[in-house]
Amino acid sequence: MKGRDVPNVHDKHVKGLTADSRLVEPGFLFAALAGTKADGREYIEEAAKKGAVAILTDSSYQPEDCDLPCFREDNPRLTLARLASRFYGAEPETIAAVTGTNGKTSVAYFTRAIWQAMGFPAASIGTLGVVMPEQILPLGYTTPDPVLLHKTLTYLVGHGIQHAVIEASSHGLDQYRLDGARIKSAAFTNLTRDHLDYHASSESYLSAKLGLISRVLDKAGTAVLNADSEVYPAFLRAAKDRGVKIISYGREGEDLKLVGLAPEIAGQVITVDIFGMRQEINLPLAGEFQVMNALCALGLVIGAGGDPAVASRALGKVTNVPGRLELVARLPNNAAIYVDYAHSPDALETVLEAVRSHAKGKIHVVFGCGGDRDKGKRAEMGRIAGLYADRAIVTDDNPRSEDPAEIRAEIIVACPDALNIGDRYAAIEAAIKALGREDILVVAGKGHEEGQVIGNRTIPFNDKKAVQQIVSSLGGGNG
Repeated sequence: MKGRDVPNVHDKHVKGLTADSRLVEPGFLFAALAGTKADGREYIEEAAKKGAVAILTDSSYQPEDCDLPCFREDNPRLTLARLASRFYGAEPETIAAVTGTNGKTSVAYFTRAIWQAMGFPAASIGTLGVVMPEQILPLGYTTPDPVLLHKTLTYLVGHGIQHAVIEASSHGLDQYRLDGARIKSAAFTNLTRDHLDYHASSESYLSAKLGLISRVLDKAGTAVLNADSEVYPAFLRAAKDRGVKIISYGREGEDLKLVGLAPEIAGQVITVDIFGMRQEINLPLAGEFQVMNALCALGLVIGAGGDPAVASRALGKVTNVPGRLELVARLPNNAAIYVDYAHSPDALETVLEAVRSHAKGKIHVVFGCGGDRDKGKRAEMGRIAGLYADRAIVTDDNPRSEDPAEIRAEIIVACPDALNIGDRYAAIEAAIKALGREDILVVAGKGHEEGQVIGNRTIPFNDKKAVQQIVSSLGGGNG
């Protein structure tokens, strides 16, 4: 470390921690971190005026103009994570974490549900907020910054919760947000193209994900790995180098091996070898990818010390995740409408393939792409929609600062037979009215989200509510 030792965060002069200059209060330590959009070092003077008593920053910073104790670190983000852990102190006895391009939210949701069914009050922290037995707290992040994370973990302990699961995003791992928590089991779901607007390359994206196993997971913990993934060997190597226990899952898994599945109207029956013991489990979920997510959650629970037999029985009690291939309505002609969060090429392909096994009629999809994000996904998602759906409508997702028409044009070049309807409500309405007997419609991209970001405004919009309003006017019912 450069300069003086980092202050004792239990010192009476340190009243709090933050990396956001707007949240500095008298007695706070301000972590001045360089980010992708702003450099926290430019706000040191502002933090000092607000009463900060110390600064934590990068080792390259030259504090000539700073009158406060300035602690310079080669890795200030890692230091902040450890300080936050020490400052707040309490955390649940059992913490699990999951990373991967797709499936994090479902795995976290299922993990919490399994623990709950086993009699352990549990919480999940991620895209859906802080989900607790009796309440859901808004969060606004997939993986919160370390100060908010440890404040949340302490809050959970104060509410009698000793089991928690955290979604670990690539951004969160790259920025060391989880490094102060003691993770007993850590899972990897899959890796496909995503977030290349943040990561320099696919290799750096993979490296960030590997950090959950190679760096964050406790050395006495368990790595839960998808054996069907192309990058499984990399995660397996990381786990072996770390010296942790390993649970592999999937069709190629050794420990939680998917042997077969039989789709039904309300879900599917899966056959699984669980540590050599064959079991049949009724899952109220659609799609093989959700089976994989459920097995991943089972692995996390077992890897964190749960009894395999008890956890396996609890698996059949899980329910569908809001906005993740959620059956939200049916028409009188038995056409079904699902809402899903799929907003990457792989996720869209996975969802459309999943509903095919449940469909007796045609597959319809409504989708778009977000603005100010990886433009390379747009034509690829159009290609997938044209390949896997019988009828597609391209609409607006969250265009943000980009021209919505240009985004749709970049998608539709790869699916020229798709309809182009910018207004999302109108697009959903047109898709529903076109459904034939026992057809399936997937409204993809926004899932559980309650707003649509257009320009600098967020307008209220929820796909599920829109679907149910339209279906109700046509005499149909909720899913």
